[in-house]
Amino acid sequence: MNFPFEKLFQRTKSVKLLKKYFKGPDVEQMSLNKLQAFQIESMQKIISRTYKRSPFYQEKMKALQISPDDIKTLDDLRKMPFTTKEDLRQDPWALLNCEKKDLSIVHLSTGTTGGKQIYVMHSWRDFYLHDLAPGYDTLVPVVQGDVCLNALPYEMSSAGLAFHKIFINSCWATVIPAGKGGAYSSPEKTVEIMKDLQPTVAVTTPSYAITLAENAQAAGLDLRALPLKKLWLTGEGCAPSFRERVEALWGSIANFYYGSLECGVMGIECDSHEGYHIPLSHCLLEIIDPESGEVLEPGEIGEIVVTCLLRYDSPLIRYRTQDLGYITEDVCSCGISLPRLFLRGRRVDQIILNEEEFSPFYIEEFLMQLPEVGNWYHLIVKPGNNEVLKIRTELAPGITASEELAEKLSSNLEFSIGVPCEFDFVDHLPRSTGKTVRVIQEGA
Repeated sequence: MNFPFEKLFQRTKSVKLLKKYFKGPDVEQMSLNKLQAFQIESMQKIISRTYKRSPFYQEKMKALQISPDDIKTLDDLRKMPFTTKEDLRQDPWALLNCEKKDLSIVHLSTGTTGGKQIYVMHSWRDFYLHDLAPGYDTLVPVVQGDVCLNALPYEMSSAGLAFHKIFINSCWATVIPAGKGGAYSSPEKTVEIMKDLQPTVAVTTPSYAITLAENAQAAGLDLRALPLKKLWLTGEGCAPSFRERVEALWGSIANFYYGSLECGVMGIECDSHEGYHIPLSHCLLEIIDPESGEVLEPGEIGEIVVTCLLRYDSPLIRYRTQDLGYITEDVCSCGISLPRLFLRGRRVDQIILNEEEFSPFYIEEFLMQLPEVGNWYHLIVKPGNNEVLKIRTELAPGITASEELAEKLSSNLEFSIGVPCEFDFVDHLPRSTGKTVRVIQEGA
């Protein structure tokens, strides 16, 4: 059987589009004008193809009296209808621009936000030929010879496989598919693998990085002695102060990587830690007012909306992520001119205290600055009692629980966030191999 790569590569018009724009310098060094020219041309091709082949989008566009001819500039994208999570929870085949037989992989949502399952499907062309084409050698400095520990979930989710294919197919590196706490990938076994194979690159979630550090300490392995040159954290959000704790345990700079099952990559952090660089070859981001849907100006905080630019067979146009953030077009101190995204939590995860909304990561930032507090905690929310924030937490090693300590920490945290706090110390909180839940609804 002949491998179809060359045949597909030659016959796929979208790949010819990528070859037209992405040859020579890396994407990080390309002019924004050239990147925007690609975005316009790719967006037009996707919308035109979608209008012809996707009844779902065709119906939405006709309801707004929009045709592909109306989309000529990047600003014209705002004429297109939004796509929501509820849309994706309907017929899983409805958004496709290809036949079912052309699909090569199906990913499933983790289910942490509730509701019906979300399926995200990719053809072979979109999953490999398109997505791997434009590289980011500065932001992803992985090369042949690197040994990459991939401690992300592989089953159903897209997280593990996304990094797997990038490291192998794009970077030519060696991958250890350690997974994240599955049947054959316990934290203890992963620590043993790290000890034996000495990875130079690691990617995992913030909470699982702590779990691995705890198990490494128990096994007598100092993670700081590993030859790590890069550590990526993804799959969960965390505050900068929590990231600093991870870095201290691993002895490595840890960069955030922002993406989702539905959209793929949306932001890659550099070592300067001054926001996520937006991969303009992969996606087009807008910030909208969550209530009116109007597009906001750079610097204004709103909901992040994504249009995928390398998805020709399984398009996703103006997808409302429910994440909050803002974009700045200022050049980063690292020298990369790609615009940057700053996250500000999720709309659905905001905690209401004294009639004000707080992001859990905002609270975590100040909580993790308290040296007596351990790495595992819960924010307890009770219906009808939103005047006092209760924090259930482990204490740092060597710290003894006392009423005086609880009063001290309550006072310090209240000073930082402006809300009365109450601490409840526990010896141990459960470790999760799924997405770590920080906000607990009690009495709901």
